[in-house]
Amino acid sequence: MYNFIKTLLPCVCFLCGQNQDMQIDGIAAIIGENIILKSDVSQVVGMTALQRGLDVTRDQAILEKIQGDVLSSLVDQKIILEMAKLDSIEVNDKDVDRALEQQIETFIMRAGTEEMAETMLGQSLNDFRREYWYDMRDRLITEQYQQQLIMSVNINRAGVVDFYTNYSDSLPVFPVKMKIRHLLVKIKPSEKNRLNALEKIKTIREKILDGESFSDLAERYSADPGSKNNGGSLGYIRRNQMVKKFETVAFTQNINTLSKPIETQFGFHILETTEKSGEKIKVRHILISPTINEDDETRAYNYAMTLRDSSKNLNSFKKLIKKFSDDEPTKKIGGDLGWINPTNSPIPAIADVLGLLEKNECSRPVKSDFGYHLLWVEAIKPGGAPSLDTHWVEIEEIALNHKRMVYFQDLVMDARSNFFIDIKE
Repeated sequence: MYNFIKTLLPCVCFLCGQNQDMQIDGIAAIIGENIILKSDVSQVVGMTALQRGLDVTRDQAILEKIQGDVLSSLVDQKIILEMAKLDSIEVNDKDVDRALEQQIETFIMRAGTEEMAETMLGQSLNDFRREYWYDMRDRLITEQYQQQLIMSVNINRAGVVDFYTNYSDSLPVFPVKMKIRHLLVKIKPSEKNRLNALEKIKTIREKILDGESFSDLAERYSADPGSKNNGGSLGYIRRNQMVKKFETVAFTQNINTLSKPIETQFGFHILETTEKSGEKIKVRHILISPTINEDDETRAYNYAMTLRDSSKNLNSFKKLIKKFSDDEPTKKIGGDLGWINPTNSPIPAIADVLGLLEKNECSRPVKSDFGYHLLWVEAIKPGGAPSLDTHWVEIEEIALNHKRMVYFQDLVMDARSNFFIDIKE
């Protein structure tokens, strides 16, 4: 089957920098005045294998293919970079810094800890920042140049029809999709349970001030499953990654100072900022969430039912969303969740219900981990075998991406003839 989602320029190319501490084992390729070291290729192959979960002892055939693909991609990257330089493509240093930090954060997330990330990379994160900054810059330049080139490529109706004629047997079966709007009613604890949680977090805070271990208390009491087993540590965070109240305290309080209780939508927190490094900080916290009982659930359900009974049509439902929904990101856009595959919703409880609803129908309250949802089906796209009449928009997008991909690949192939390229064995 033709791969229509093929990446135009593999993102792993940024790893081709030269680590001065790495054994230089020879040249893999020469492109004009540029070289690619065998160690560069090996490093990218190793990272790719790690990301795909490959076993180096069993998957030799796959690894050999990856090695060939990586080398070809690195050669193309060098060519594209030279073309971009000729067209005076530049990127801002701050954009490079930001992209590099995001990549490091991804490494840390995949590895689990900074120490494991450094083990994966074979060097400290500071060394990685220093040695790969220029490689990241080159990656951004090539990506920007690629986008600049392909965005000039468009497709007309005849081109879509021609693409469909040639590749219809390779197109996927399209799922049914439904355009959904939702109103969220959170299940909120009673005032009594809220105050109980506040008293508990105050007690824990006093224990820490009296000398008990923050980490031990976090493991024992915190309701945050993502951090409690790490002694409450959230690692490094940047601005706009956490809820506003939490973030404001985390970024403004002094290092190694224990905050007073902070209330967010998740409950009550006490937190300590342990490190500051530019626009990022290292934080640990303890979360105590108020207990939610059956009466709280019943109250939220009945409230959601009342709102459902008030929703006579789509316009009235949008007004209710704007006024009453507890989902802040979507209430500003009329509760719009976009087009959803009813069999593959990111929220399983929603997926179970969507297939039972008709167009312009509002669901009964649907419970999820977030609370009770009211779901309104605004439109339905039929699924099934690809058809120009039924799936024109989807096929047009695939056809355009295919045309752009072919255009760019042809451009790179033509450019290869202008460079001396020597691929070593």
